[in-house]
Amino acid sequence: MSKNQYESPLASRYASDEMLYLFSPDKKFSTWRRLWIALARAEMKLGLNVTQEQIDEMEAHVTDIDYALAAKYEKELRHDVMAHVHTFGTACPKAMPIIHLGATSCYVGDNTDIILMKEGLVLVRNGIVRVLSNLAKFAEQYKATPTLGYTHYQAAQLVTVGKRATLWMNELLMDLQEVAFRIDNLRLLGSKGTTGTQASFLELFDGDHEKCKALEQMIAEEMGFPGVVPVSGQTYSRKVDAAILSTLSGIAQSATKFATDMRLLAHMKEIEEPFEKNQIGSSAMPYKRNPMRCERICALGRYVIADVTNGSVTAATQWFERTLDDSANKRLSVPEAFLAVDAILSIYENVTAGLVVHEKVIEKHIQEELPFMASENIMMDAVKRGGNRQELHERIRQHSLEAGHQVKDLGLPNNLIDLIADDPLFGMSREELTAHLDAKNYIGRCPEQVTDFLTQEVQPVLARYPEALGGEAAQLKV
Repeated sequence: MSKNQYESPLASRYASDEMLYLFSPDKKFSTWRRLWIALARAEMKLGLNVTQEQIDEMEAHVTDIDYALAAKYEKELRHDVMAHVHTFGTACPKAMPIIHLGATSCYVGDNTDIILMKEGLVLVRNGIVRVLSNLAKFAEQYKATPTLGYTHYQAAQLVTVGKRATLWMNELLMDLQEVAFRIDNLRLLGSKGTTGTQASFLELFDGDHEKCKALEQMIAEEMGFPGVVPVSGQTYSRKVDAAILSTLSGIAQSATKFATDMRLLAHMKEIEEPFEKNQIGSSAMPYKRNPMRCERICALGRYVIADVTNGSVTAATQWFERTLDDSANKRLSVPEAFLAVDAILSIYENVTAGLVVHEKVIEKHIQEELPFMASENIMMDAVKRGGNRQELHERIRQHSLEAGHQVKDLGLPNNLIDLIADDPLFGMSREELTAHLDAKNYIGRCPEQVTDFLTQEVQPVLARYPEALGGEAAQLKV
């Protein structure tokens, strides 16, 4: 492409070569040819006048597509499928009479779309598995490392760094389940004909309904599918596209949640995305370490989440057996969503492979809030020593307000422990009070929850998809 022409950033900057090839002209039109071969082979086996010689000729020319000739035919015929029928026929003169026999354009167009989406979902599935593998190692490493939990972005009870990672992982597991469902339940359109009645094939098979049904099943099996949709108009239902875009949107939602959390953590200097030695964080401010990769996840995620509307509106506005206002939209919305999610998962994988945890900063933030969180335990300890629970509660409330004033209004350290130590009502030394400030006493079952989650939920998934991890099932040390 010339440098003075627009090029999609998804192609030039973000998506992987594998996903880009999947939606390339070579993949699309070679799949058309494979479908024509599958149709001819099934028709031959079912008794039509198709020869093995013709099929062999077609198989010899699956990938050598003359795009210049196809463009010439399309300019003349104003029909992309017929342009490629003639282009294929030019390369296969013996097979030319039987190419596309009984079929309509959607036989190659729609079946190819289903094939490409299924292969795209496999790539997406593998990307999710790789991210899960990274996060599983991270969660295991930090399963007992206390950190402030936040509700309403206000300090709440303690959690652990690893436990928080399981929240990100749990959403990815939900996405993975959705992707697996889509892969397992996709069906080809089959050979339904111009309005879905199979009338042309019924004519070819002299009224033999069983051969019409067998034709579709043979094509589906050759293309790697368990079957075809039970009924259709000229096209498969566009709700299929809407459902897949919704699945991709779900992945974008999960990734954006992770990336947003990371941006907030980076602001607090607790956890940061990888930062390369020579990376520049800002053109103006040399000290900056902007979370630019997570920001990119959020940007691409927003695009995918918005893109899902395309599939929904298209599915809702189809007319009877076929209308063509879906075509131009599908050419944009479906591939671009796959490319964007592919990029999101690639960035997600990169970030999670090198997360930087600043434990001293985390500890500092915990200590700023822990005296407030420890106040109930301190009150219970004082009651055991003979104190009055109601009086102690009121006194802690007063001391907490004073400590809050010190922190918020004067910018001073939290002095709640000092205030309680100086209060004779409690009768506790500073050392006794400080014993209540061990953060590990306030993380509940976080370590055990992480271990259970990894062994019961994540490990089986990693073992199920070894090809996503380089051919070997990952083993977590938990």
